[in-house]
Amino acid sequence: MQIPFHRPTVDDAEIEEVVSTLRSGWLTTGPKTKQFEAEFATYVGAKHAIALNSATAALHLALESIGLQRGDAVLVPTMTFAATAEVVRYFDAEPVLVDCNEDDFNISIRDAEDRAHAVASKGGRLKAVIPVHYGGQVVDMSGVKALADEFKLNVIEDAAHCCPAAYRDSEATHWKPTGTESQVACYSFYANKCITTGEGGMACTNDDKLADRMRTMALHGISKDAWKRFTAHGSWYYEIIAPGYKYNLTDIASSIGLHQLRKADMFRADREKVACYYQQLLGHRADILLPFCKPNRIHSWHLYPVRLKLDQLRVDRAAVMDELKAAGVGASVHWIPLHMHPYYRTRYGYKPGDFPVAARVSQTNISLPLYPGMTKAETGYVAAALQRILDKHRN
Repeated sequence: MQIPFHRPTVDDAEIEEVVSTLRSGWLTTGPKTKQFEAEFATYVGAKHAIALNSATAALHLALESIGLQRGDAVLVPTMTFAATAEVVRYFDAEPVLVDCNEDDFNISIRDAEDRAHAVASKGGRLKAVIPVHYGGQVVDMSGVKALADEFKLNVIEDAAHCCPAAYRDSEATHWKPTGTESQVACYSFYANKCITTGEGGMACTNDDKLADRMRTMALHGISKDAWKRFTAHGSWYYEIIAPGYKYNLTDIASSIGLHQLRKADMFRADREKVACYYQQLLGHRADILLPFCKPNRIHSWHLYPVRLKLDQLRVDRAAVMDELKAAGVGASVHWIPLHMHPYYRTRYGYKPGDFPVAARVSQTNISLPLYPGMTKAETGYVAAALQRILDKHRN
């Protein structure tokens, strides 16, 4: 049996919508994209949603809209994908990396506070913090908010794994979707994300000025976008008010997104069932640690990362990955921390021990396949393959 790391769930509704778009003659940003934005904003409870060609574009525009400048600093978790810190470097600003929690791999509020104080003590200009909701487990947003209030920071959420995910402060309070307490929340619709448009992203905000700026900068800094100019209610006249970017999402992609969004809750429930089945099959093992959902969280279960207890095994993570691949299991790793990559080591002089928790957990982490439509037989096959490998290498 071959089990890929991810298998997109696309059916006739998406296909028919794409065909309809192709036949409409309007392929780029147009009515389908506007509809997708409106439905997504309603879904996450935001006033504005700006559809873009990637979550990277969303993060970039979010930072541009808050006025990030050369020499400013932004708190970024070291346990994240490349894009979260790269967008900071686009401005020649400085990503101040932060260690992660031991239990959920999310940004450590305590370490963030220590590093924020260090920046302030040197006269640095700390402008924002970018919490990343690892695997769909929502960050301690109360802690992020307190940090932002203390240092007067903008909060830009990297919610690439969070459609949907939510949190509450206690059982007595109401559920809040990601993005509720930030200036901008950025979502990803890449092929392996919770919902997909193939490539794509969304920037959501309740701030009118930030929304207007992101819309303008998403399409070459033009004051009126193409959809407005080429409809019966539009005008041929436009003005370039800033050197913008080419970040708009097409109607073809939005046609897929419309139907993916309508199935987002169903997809999340399916992923949760797979996660629960993994727990049943692997929960008895003493040589691995399984992920869990923290209290007062709705977990998207975008990822299912297991941690090897290497002190109980005669094998390292790389060898386990190789044996899973040989068994037909498409596992992955999320992530190699940023401070361990050549660019950050060379530019900033980082060493693994500078972020000890991330350095330690990243050596043991394996993400198992998890996606809607994954059958019990497939989940069982993955769990059995992992157990055979671990049994073979136990001390």
